[in-house]
Amino acid sequence: MSRQTGPKAGKPEPLATPMEDTGIIDFEIIELFFFAYRDFVSDPDAILEKSGFGRAHHRVVHFVNRNPGMTVADLLDTLKITKQSLARVLKQLIDSGYIRRWPAPRIGGSASFIRRNRDESWRLPLLSRNRAALSGHSKGLLRRCGRA
Repeated sequence: MSRQTGPKAGKPEPLATPMEDTGIIDFEIIELFFFAYRDFVSDPDAILEKSGFGRAHHRVVHFVNRNPGMTVADLLDTLKITKQSLARVLKQLIDSGYIRRWPAPRIGGSASFIRRNRDESWRLPLLSRNRAALSGHSKGLLRRCGRA
């Protein structure tokens, strides 16, 4: 039996006109968030790639730096990722010397504490690029929300 293609096969026709802005969905805000996110991650992605890291590494380093002493459980709860994913990222960051891990201070305590190392060679460029990307789009978002 051959597969049908074309209009008879029930393929939807491409849209000839864009979706109408009925006021239910604010397309401009969606687009502003899309472009803000793209700009927020593009430069950091390039910086991280040079070190063999990705966005997951960026998120872990960010939260560990903002909250020294976080436990593995805290990171899992904050990032909403699996233990397996976090373990892989933590191992790479620990092996590379970007963060350190200490045992729990008492028996029966949290699995371990995660603290940042003093090496900030790529963290600061990431933050400055994130700040620049957000400031470039925040005016448009605030204007669109009626707060500018």
